[in-house]
Amino acid sequence: MKHKRLNDFLMAFDDIGAGIPLLFIHGYPLSRMMWQPQLEGLSDIARVIAPDLRGHGNSTTEISSGRNFSPYSMEMLADDCVHLLDALEIYHPIILCGLSMGGYVSFAFYRKYPHRVAGLILAATRAIADSQAAKENRKLAIDTIKSKGINPVLDSMLSILISPSSKVGNPALITYVREIMHSVSVEGMVGDLLGMMERPDSTPLLADIKVPTIILVGNEDQIIPISEAEAMHAAISDSKLVILPEAGHLLNLEQPDLFNDVVRDYLINSIRGDI
Repeated sequence: MKHKRLNDFLMAFDDIGAGIPLLFIHGYPLSRMMWQPQLEGLSDIARVIAPDLRGHGNSTTEISSGRNFSPYSMEMLADDCVHLLDALEIYHPIILCGLSMGGYVSFAFYRKYPHRVAGLILAATRAIADSQAAKENRKLAIDTIKSKGINPVLDSMLSILISPSSKVGNPALITYVREIMHSVSVEGMVGDLLGMMERPDSTPLLADIKVPTIILVGNEDQIIPISEAEAMHAAISDSKLVILPEAGHLLNLEQPDLFNDVVRDYLINSIRGDI
């Protein structure tokens, strides 16, 4: 694990391997540790970089006095990732992979910095903004966190993050994911929820994406319907849709070998100059 001071907080990250930079952006309420199988399985073919977003894992929250429940907008989180790349002196286009909220950050990243993206990997995410019902659920989660702490929200999330197949076939994964979730600060969780509530609809952006894009979704995802992945695939001209079997929302952890095979093939094509 490494650290870089980025303006108002200290970002923790892993940076291993050599070759084309591959930046992994984690989801909510998680940390860079969700990418451990990718760090181990892909660093022989790429420079794999996995940061903890602010308030997650080993990254700090804003350096200020008192508790600060400010929104972590997707644009701010994208800026944090760009500042990390700048600190690492990576100025040429990268491959960007985001899962769930990390996908929302990836859309913001591409919207603001398209010249810094050579390819996109969108995993278990959606382009549309929150519905009113989704916003109300996020408000309820915020109220619960402030009044009762993070545990009730984490327990509720854990019940839908992992597929039924994985719960039966890989119960150790539940323990691992719970540990990751408990590394997120209260400020980070509330900041994420506020930021996701406010995020714009990225559907109009899809037609403007001009880099090769892989869209991955688990066939047992209880959060992102396959139909939403299909809609993104239809809207992004140079895209490929991959549905992983016996996988839910955390498909990279539930089917790490299959996930890595898809990304490896994509990177091989990238290195050959196809992107």
